[in-house]
Amino acid sequence: MRHLLFSLNPFKRVLPATLAVAMLTGLGFAEDPLGLPNWVPRPLTPPNNTLTSAKIELGRHLFYDTRMSLDQSMSCASCHVQAKAFTDGQKLSIGVTGEATPRNSMSLANVAFMPVLTWANPNLTSLEVQALLPLFGEHPVEMGMAGKETLLFNRIKQDPVYQKLFREAFPREAQRTQDELYNIATLTQALASFQRSLISFNSPYDAYKYGGQPHAISAAAKRGETLFFGEKLECYHCHGGFNFNDNIGHVRMPFPELGFHNTGLFNLNGKGSYPQLNQGIFEFTADQDDMGKFRTPTLRNVEVTSPYMHDGSIQDLRSVIKDHYAVAGRSSLSSGGSNPLRSPFIRGFEISEAEIHDLTEFLKSLTDKDFLNDPKHANPWQQKQVDKKASETAKGPSHENRATSK
Repeated sequence: MRHLLFSLNPFKRVLPATLAVAMLTGLGFAEDPLGLPNWVPRPLTPPNNTLTSAKIELGRHLFYDTRMSLDQSMSCASCHVQAKAFTDGQKLSIGVTGEATPRNSMSLANVAFMPVLTWANPNLTSLEVQALLPLFGEHPVEMGMAGKETLLFNRIKQDPVYQKLFREAFPREAQRTQDELYNIATLTQALASFQRSLISFNSPYDAYKYGGQPHAISAAAKRGETLFFGEKLECYHCHGGFNFNDNIGHVRMPFPELGFHNTGLFNLNGKGSYPQLNQGIFEFTADQDDMGKFRTPTLRNVEVTSPYMHDGSIQDLRSVIKDHYAVAGRSSLSSGGSNPLRSPFIRGFEISEAEIHDLTEFLKSLTDKDFLNDPKHANPWQQKQVDKKASETAKGPSHENRATSK
């Protein structure tokens, strides 16, 4: 089945069905809740999940709700923290049973533009489908709700906040039955809508490059930009375009661009092998040339998304540059030697400490602080608690408490 599914997907340049339909039937926007700058093309959305502000708001509540996990200890936001560009700062994420995920948590910034959503599964092209894995997946267990769907929806349906939000997000379903309003489809559509709203295009570099602000980034960052887009380092080959990656799809593209690369992180047997259960898209293609190929992550907000690489094995940007890419892949420093299957763009380079500083300053200029602090993306449940306390404070002590205090 794995290979059958794969034959329907990206490496033969077959457009995923949801994207193809969206391109043919429209953009899937009834309004404009994204607020994209004019230099950014629109992302594609499934025609059966029109993006609306009401769905985004419902999805935001679900995203931050710990009731979505079995023991009510974690939410989607446990592994996708806004201040870290919706990563979690951990090498690997831990689920409700204590089991670790096999790979590092990826940033959700601009995920609406990504035709493939995870490090190593080329079949996951839909945010609606991907949401099922952390919720109900068993290998590994993340939120632990497999077989607990009734429990999940009972928790949701009993909350007056959700009763209102579901009706507003899905008014047609609300006129029918409870089962049509509260189900896996509406839940995942709302979660996907919130994730598509996580737009990050307001970094200092954006102001410099697109906003006509020549002083928005430092002289060091400008020198780093020259290095980044130059042939000496080759960074831009895989981290180009407006999202600084080569895994991209939008309405102006006839086909999505799909980037999976072996960067030479491992070479366990001298022939290019990677650790078992973490071998990239090779697990789906069984093609030896695909060993160690993982999806290219965006470099937007990379300053706050450490640790780096698919396994979270490199702690800081300086180490990524000096101890990995500059030596043509970290494996070249191991007993296995340079990985023979690594990307032809991973050739190594000489780089001075001053150049490392400049390149790092350029990468830091991609940090969008507004995105990291935008209340639209923040935890609504915390805000409700703050508002409640503020309201109680404004009202002052109750009559009984006032009497007691005299």
